Amino acid sequence: MNKPLSSLQFPAIVDPFGRVDALRVARCIGFIATVLILWVSLRPFPDLGDPTIGDGEKGKLATTYITLGILSVAVLMLTAFRHAQAFRSLLTPMCLLLCCWMCINTVFSHDFEISSQRLILTASAIALAASLLLLPDSQTELDLWLSAAVLIFLAVCYLGVILAPSLSIHLASDTSESQLAGDWRGPYGHKNVAASIMAMLVFVGLYLASRRAIISGVLIASLAAFFLISTGGKSAMAVCVGALVLSAMVAAIKNILVRACLCFLPLLCLNLLTVGSVFSERFAAVAKLLPFDATFTGRTDIWAFAISSLALHPLLGYGFAAFWGTDAIESLVQNDQIEWTAFASHSHNGYLDSALTMGYPGLALIVIIFVVAPLRNFSAAMRFGNDEPLAKLFLRIWLFGIYLSSMESFLLDRADPIWFTFLIGVFGLHYLARFRLTREPKAA
Repeated sequence: MNKPLSSLQFPAIVDPFGRVDALRVARCIGFIATVLILWVSLRPFPDLGDPTIGDGEKGKLATTYITLGILSVAVLMLTAFRHAQAFRSLLTPMCLLLCCWMCINTVFSHDFEISSQRLILTASAIALAASLLLLPDSQTELDLWLSAAVLIFLAVCYLGVILAPSLSIHLASDTSESQLAGDWRGPYGHKNVAASIMAMLVFVGLYLASRRAIISGVLIASLAAFFLISTGGKSAMAVCVGALVLSAMVAAIKNILVRACLCFLPLLCLNLLTVGSVFSERFAAVAKLLPFDATFTGRTDIWAFAISSLALHPLLGYGFAAFWGTDAIESLVQNDQIEWTAFASHSHNGYLDSALTMGYPGLALIVIIFVVAPLRNFSAAMRFGNDEPLAKLFLRIWLFGIYLSSMESFLLDRADPIWFTFLIGVFGLHYLARFRLTREPKAA
């Protein structure tokens, strides 16, 4: 990039004269509120033993739409004028193409109402993630606010386990997946979500510790790691370790092609051995040699169902977020029989789900924007001398996300906390590749 990097001011609450800056207070509140609402959600600690838990969800969902809509507008108002250049930098041809394709996909969806509603919620989450890093005036403020938000969130999670264990830990009396009894799930409905969030918070703790915030950094990393282990989330733990190792190797190597091989070849192999084992006997034979369940805890059945369904609508898919849990599945019923896989909430593979809902063109755009571009942005950030610990944090979050997507589905999943945190990593790398950090708050 030949153009000079501008100074992107990443706000102090009190100015040098001791006066409270109301606008900066608003930005601080907006930052912490955004993080907590997206991580904790407006429907925390669901009672999984209640068979009527799904009743009344529409009313609660309406509250989520309204709250996130208002919050996204407020945060955009706090950042849009100050950082118009940063927002304009997001309007890349590929991003505009993806936005257009999502709209086209929604119009031709098998369930227009569901697709349009979920598109609005997804857009709100994307707007919040894109604005979040633009709220602080400096990296010091970013560190301070991030520490506060994460510690509050961890306090909520641990207080839930201590004060309301029946709502924070999987029980044998749960209406589904009673075999998970004893695994911590925090404010979420499943341990896998809690495990993924805690894994990414380990990265946050390590980043803060590297920024000489030793006490808060070590505390966050330790609390998040213990909670992660307590969830029993094997996939999240494995991907967490893998992301740490890969990020260290990527940061140490300067060649972009070698970096690409390090990041993408294992990812390709992982998807070939998982989803690829469904349509290739050769890959299936290799998968059987691995020292764990070759069906990946029954996911091969779901992948087979998803792939056969995708073959019917390869171009447009079934509509934005309009396959699992919708009437689209009913058209796939044969002989009045429907396998249990048709009742799954997702395919346990984010790339496959992206193709299911937006067709192969949509999948290609997602891979370009969320898989390929962030590595290029990391390389640019390092070349321009931007803060290495912060770039490593975003790199680890991004690596964790693209690998976890091979086993879980969260890409473009509305206000999903994993998706939101992954977006922070993606947008963070985008900004660091184009703008210089302001290390300390500017004097008034």
